[in-house]
Amino acid sequence: MVTVMKFGGTSVGSGERIRHVAKIVVNKKKEDDVVVVVSAMSEVTNALVDISQQALDVRDIAKVGDFIKFIKEKHYKAIEEAIKSEEIKEEVKKIIDSRIEELEKVLIGVAYLGELTPKSRDYILSFGERLSSPILSGAIRDLGEKSIALEGGEAGIITDNNFGSARVKRLEVKERLMPLLKEGIIPVVTGFIGTTEEGYITTLGRGGSDYSAALIGYGLDANIIEIWTDVCGVYTTDPRLVPTARRIPKLSYIEAMELAYFGAKVLHPRTIEPAMEKGIPILVKNTFEPENEGTLITNDMEMSDSIVKAISTIKNVALINIFGAGMVGVSGTAARIFKALGEEDVNVILISQGSSETNISLVVSEEDVDKALNALKREFGDFGKKSFLNNNLIRDVSVDRDVCVVSVVGAGMKGAKGIAGKIFTVVSESGANIKMIAQGSSEVNISFVIDEKDLLNCVRKLHEKFIEKAE
Repeated sequence: MVTVMKFGGTSVGSGERIRHVAKIVVNKKKEDDVVVVVSAMSEVTNALVDISQQALDVRDIAKVGDFIKFIKEKHYKAIEEAIKSEEIKEEVKKIIDSRIEELEKVLIGVAYLGELTPKSRDYILSFGERLSSPILSGAIRDLGEKSIALEGGEAGIITDNNFGSARVKRLEVKERLMPLLKEGIIPVVTGFIGTTEEGYITTLGRGGSDYSAALIGYGLDANIIEIWTDVCGVYTTDPRLVPTARRIPKLSYIEAMELAYFGAKVLHPRTIEPAMEKGIPILVKNTFEPENEGTLITNDMEMSDSIVKAISTIKNVALINIFGAGMVGVSGTAARIFKALGEEDVNVILISQGSSETNISLVVSEEDVDKALNALKREFGDFGKKSFLNNNLIRDVSVDRDVCVVSVVGAGMKGAKGIAGKIFTVVSESGANIKMIAQGSSEVNISFVIDEKDLLNCVRKLHEKFIEKAE
């Protein structure tokens, strides 16, 4: 039996927490062979993002020095709290010192050169995980088990050169890790990072550590992938919005993917695909309540008492409405729209097109709105001139800000008659006005856009009707 255990930033946020995680790992090792994937300590990745930008913009060597002092003190304190053996402490401190010296050199280089390439940015961001993994590995050794800290590339995650959001070219996970497992060694692998063929460090983008765990599970044909976080699993909705939200014991891969994509932050949607391909269960557990059963994600489309299983939300988005009778019957217009947006790295969250072909609506992140509008103008010209005589494909573009996406998810929705009507009746009764609707081909998800001011009441009414008082 092989178990892959991934621990997030809050789980390893301090030395005491790292030791607690080490105990969970050592306990699991009594039953199975274990591979651990670890994130950076909480706040470290954001701090690395900030200092890399400051090094570029401000070019103040003193600020770099202050940051290095902060990062060293944080990790030294963690070592003192996580590890009791003086010998292991010294071994880990040597690794930390070497890596912090590396980090300082590259930050000073950025400051002097006034240049921050995607490659050097990935290198800087990798230090969060490259500093946390030796400490957790040391804590596991301190508890009597054999362990080694490995970087993503050393564990066999080989990527392309798309720095910032690298794609996996191949996996050598089995070849690299199985010999260690056979010797009873617990590998502690850096999440979030991989390595190119040439040996350059890359990052896997948002949700990268979860994705690393899924890739390693896939490569090892693991029996289970455990995602350890600071919540007890996946909930019926955000407990901060609805205090009566409850843990969902079981989800299908499709349900989990829809929830993850539409705002449930416990998992990243990319995590699910490698596990789904090989049928490896994913178990979401709470590091601070390990006795809690968590949420098990498998291939089974288990029907619950309620048709709707969960409600997720995405805030800080904007709705872009594209109008133009000139689009009717013109092939390739949608392709041109998405190509233009893609060239500006604008991520389209939701799409809907009217049956008349005169309207396409898109939901994008609020921070991407200006980029999206500029991309459309470059591709289609000045759509501000509204006379049909201009022969513009796009006659007008409007933007609705302060909106949000609500997604209603559940395997029981597939084939359920009248479910959309029932959902939209409740939305109407909550006082919310629906601005856009989209339904995925999986039929386990209906998503719509409403004003953000109506979100709280809308989600509470939906949760009450379809989950708390399920018929």
